[in-house]
Amino acid sequence: MKYQKRQKAIILLADGTIFYGKAVGNKQGSSFGEVCFNTGMTGYQEIFTDPSYYGQLMVATNAHIGNYGTNKEEIESDSIKIAGLIVKNFSYEFSRDLADSSLEDFLDKNNLLAISDVDTRALVSYIRDNGAMNAVISTDVDNIEGLKKQLADVPQMKGMELASQVSTKEPYFYGNENAAYKVAALDIGIKKNILRNMSKRDVYIKVFPYNSNFEDLEAFKPDGYFLSNGPGDPEPLIEAQAVAKEIIKRNLPLFGICLGHQVIALANGVSTYKMHNGHRGINHPVKNLITGKGEVTSQNHGFAVNREESEAHPDLEITHVHLNDDTVAGLAMKSKNVFSVQYHPEASPGPHDSRYLFDQFIENIKKK
Repeated sequence: MKYQKRQKAIILLADGTIFYGKAVGNKQGSSFGEVCFNTGMTGYQEIFTDPSYYGQLMVATNAHIGNYGTNKEEIESDSIKIAGLIVKNFSYEFSRDLADSSLEDFLDKNNLLAISDVDTRALVSYIRDNGAMNAVISTDVDNIEGLKKQLADVPQMKGMELASQVSTKEPYFYGNENAAYKVAALDIGIKKNILRNMSKRDVYIKVFPYNSNFEDLEAFKPDGYFLSNGPGDPEPLIEAQAVAKEIIKRNLPLFGICLGHQVIALANGVSTYKMHNGHRGINHPVKNLITGKGEVTSQNHGFAVNREESEAHPDLEITHVHLNDDTVAGLAMKSKNVFSVQYHPEASPGPHDSRYLFDQFIENIKKK
């Protein structure tokens, strides 16, 4: 059996704390990144391929990962984007008819290091108390001091620009070219299910690289503009902020999700900050302040928009709040055709409570 051949592995946190586990499969080596956790009970393949997780070591809080295998239709980008995987129990066998491969094969194909047999409850509890931090997962268990030195050289997530690492290199199209509406999307880490949701609403999308300027997007003659989700700190994304400022200045229909939401806030002079842990899961409660309704949402972000500055801004309205910690979950401009949310209405994985936001975007396009 494969589990008999697995070798020892460790998780070394930046503060020197060590957790122990075993390597998944035969892959050896070390992977560095910021350690974070996702509380979702399902949807691991979508999570692993979400560009917003680029550069992060993912701790899965569900006790069993891999039991339903993988399916080539359930990816959110062209490859795995997490830096490494940490789980309690790894399932080498799968039992779903729709699966076309095991998770082990999927990880091997993407050359990803994963470790299992970790006390993930203890690890997540530690991260909750001490905050997200850089870490390394490694099979080089006898080289602790060497790993510490390498880990010390890994840059912090705060101030890190990562959109360039996951964005498309060349523009591309998605959907029916004869659709009723055209949208220019700035790819700072876009998920495929966002494109699917727009296409279902009779939208033809042209996706542009992260460093495109407003003139590039405008040349497509779109009916609306979209700023995508993505990884890293929004503050270094000066080009994306410039695009947002120009769209806002011209009062064109604009929708932002996650990192795009933060870019829109920065374009309005509202600051962002790195959270202690961030929100990552598929059952986060949000209240829509406009309708008074609650939504169960899918979330994945380590940065947030400053609430006090948002409330003080004369042209911004907070439309949604996260009910766990009262952070800003949605914004709209009072005098412009612009709105954004911090969470993921495309929810892949996750609930469909917030899909109406795509309809709202279409309605905004209609009234431009």
